[in-house]
Formats: sequence, structure tokens, C-alpha cells
Amino acid sequence: MTDPAAIELSGVEVRLGRAVVLRDVDLRLTAGQTHVLLGPSGCGKSTILRVLLGLLKVSAGTAQLGAKSVASIPRATLATTIGYVVQSGGLFPHLSVRRNIELSAAAQQRALPLPLESLLTRVGLSMGLAERLPAELSGGQRQRVSLARALALDPPLLLLDEPLGAVDPMLRAELQTELKALFSTTKKTVVFVTHDLAEAAWFADTVTLLNEGRVVQHGPVAALLEHPASDFVSRFLASQRSLHRLSP
Repeated sequence: MTDPAAIELSGVEVRLGRAVVLRDVDLRLTAGQTHVLLGPSGCGKSTILRVLLGLLKVSAGTAQLGAKSVASIPRATLATTIGYVVQSGGLFPHLSVRRNIELSAAAQQRALPLPLESLLTRVGLSMGLAERLPAELSGGQRQRVSLARALALDPPLLLLDEPLGAVDPMLRAELQTELKALFSTTKKTVVFVTHDLAEAAWFADTVTLLNEGRVVQHGPVAALLEHPASDFVSRFLASQRSLHRLSP
């Protein structure tokens, strides 16, 4: 059977009311690699994640995990196959770090595959934080807890929706380094959403640039930089600020 962490979207269209938010999207993402969805706000990046999570139905086309249509996979199975992290972290404020992380396992009436201490260590946290509430943590710690929760059931697929967008630049660089090492050692399929080209270049095996719900270029970051496929791609690349461009 095809690896369940391989992803294929074929001719996918998604409508929300009268608005078409994804238009004829074709994507084939290899298992075990990190794929970055890149583009301006409202281009359809997060919508693709919601389709893969089974939260949005496609109006046309097919979305598959491995050999199975997402629509045919029970929600309980998707919950064990996919780890999901949102920008805000999405932690339950009234639950401790321990209970936030154990929540997905409890919902499935199963034990964590790894001890809680091992999960916390994997994301750079200590057991001393296990009984704290989210409000007692720093922004970076909350994001690490969210990642630990996503990893709790050892899913083959991770979906990360701008997980570092709300942390300060120095912490963001630290977390980028830690996440890249984690992705490398766990060999999971990762779909990472960002609007930052430098972040995409840091993480991506392949990058998909979207605009107005369409894929405008897909492939290695080097191809995007060296051979932009359209005027929009060139303008998007030019909009990304760098230190040398800011120098007088």
C-alpha cells in the first residue's frame, strides 16, 4: 500500500459560499520530506491544510493520503495520522502542559507511544513544566508544547500552519534550528505553511508558491529563485526583504 504520509491533490477546488478559495490545485508530495506552502495572505495555504485534515470538503477533484481519499478516512484515523500545529498554539488554557499533550491520546483511549518526559525532551522542554498552565509559559514554550502535542501519537504526517509567526526573531531562529533537526531525525512528512521565503528556504525539500488559490510554481527553492515561472513569482521574490537590500 502507498505510504499514508504521501499526499496527492488532483484538480482540487474548494468553494466557501460563492468564493472559490482553491482552484484546480495539483500537488504530489513525497513521504518523509518537508514541503513548504508559501505565498501571501489569503492565497490558499491554510485551506490546503484544512482539506488534508478533513475539515473542508473539496468541491471538485480529489485529495488523497496514500492510496485513500481523505473523504473516506474516518476522523478518528485522521487524528492518529496527522499532527497539527497552528500559529497561536491552540492550547487549552485551563489544562496543564501534561493534560494538553495527553489530550489526543485520551480521546483515542490509548497510552502515549512515548513517555511524556521523552516528548518534552524532544521539543526542548523539561518535566518541571508539566503541571504549569499555558499562561505560565513563554510564547516559545507554548509553541513547543503545541508541537509536543502534535507529536504525541507519533503521526507520520505533521501539518504546521505558520507555527513560528507569533514569536520574536531570536527565538524564531532558535526554534527553526530545533525544528529542522527534529524533522531530519523523525523522518516524518511535514507540510509547513509560511509567507517568509527565508523560512521556506531553511526548511523545504520542495516549495509550493500559491496565489489566489492557484499553484503558480512548485519545486526546489533554487528553481523558484533562479527560474521564476511568472511575473507574480518575480514580484513575490522581490518583495522579500533582506539586509543587503536595506543597506544605504
